[in-house]
Amino acid sequence: MSVYAVLIAYYFRGWHRLPQHSVSENSSFVPRTPVTVIIPARNEERSIGACIRSILLQDYPQNLLEVVVIDDYSTDNTAGVVRSFAQENIRLLSLKEHIHENTVRAYKKVAIETGISLAAGSLIVTTDADCTASPGWLKNIVRCHEAGAVLIAGPVCMNRGNGILSNFQSLDFLCLQGITAASVHNGFHNMCNGANLAYSKTAFRAVGGFKGIDHIASGDDMLLMHKIANHFPGMVAYLKQRDAIVFTEPVKGIYAFLQQRIRWASKAQVYEDKKVFRVLLLVYILNLLLLITMGAALLSLTYLYSAIALLALKTVIEWPFVYSVARFYSRTDLMKYFPFFQPVHILYTVVAGTFGQFGTYEWKGRKTR
Repeated sequence: MSVYAVLIAYYFRGWHRLPQHSVSENSSFVPRTPVTVIIPARNEERSIGACIRSILLQDYPQNLLEVVVIDDYSTDNTAGVVRSFAQENIRLLSLKEHIHENTVRAYKKVAIETGISLAAGSLIVTTDADCTASPGWLKNIVRCHEAGAVLIAGPVCMNRGNGILSNFQSLDFLCLQGITAASVHNGFHNMCNGANLAYSKTAFRAVGGFKGIDHIASGDDMLLMHKIANHFPGMVAYLKQRDAIVFTEPVKGIYAFLQQRIRWASKAQVYEDKKVFRVLLLVYILNLLLLITMGAALLSLTYLYSAIALLALKTVIEWPFVYSVARFYSRTDLMKYFPFFQPVHILYTVVAGTFGQFGTYEWKGRKTR
């Protein structure tokens, strides 16, 4: 637990030292970079419209902005919704015109590569079809890029939902975002989220795109980030800015939630950055030991006291860091659930970590190992 406390303190320090800058409405900053926003979409007719509208409302010159939606074999009206936008800078690509279904594992990577190959912008920005962006999103990203960053990881926040599962996801996601920001700033290891990620087309091509990681269904974000960080040391940044937040929806249902987290955990063994793997392994072992102690508490009063003490200690160690991140995202209301979610967090971490390495998961209707 002491090693874990040191790790959390390290993240806490990195999060607080990360500078926070904004391009205000009165700023003299004038962007010069052509941007292509790439959105892979599969059966997203309910959300893709809101996503595109939020991009069209960006405080960014429309002549420097292009939106490319790649329809990944959708069986609903995703393509029709995209076509309903008459703007010239919105393009719809069909993945079925470039590959045959069931011939690849990494559909999202292929979709992004297809978009990049036809992109007019020199800066590629990726997001998900169920996301919406703050109006200053692109302008803040571009300022960071024009200051020298070739890859920018941006903040992501879950929209407010109803129910215990939604609150649990939101709080868990805040923790991940804080760790992401601190890890990038500290240079300890690299993390990011493809819902808010930007990189230059030059950097993407310089590292060979997804070559070498294209056999892995997931990892279009962190695995690519590792390649770029190695090739361009000191030129990867995290954008800690409220105006650059991208908002996403919590998944609905426990099964869908576990499938998502198993998919995220499935990348652990293929990280070339072994610092990431060691951190994940430390967290997994700690939670496994806590889960065993909780299980033993059902048999012995002594173990019950130990389990309560360890849960309380874990909560105390994590609280300052998580509260600080929640305050940045204006979600401190979630902290009242934090102590009570600890047992659930421990259980799901062990389950997702185990099945992520040895099981299969379902993603967008496709089963993947």
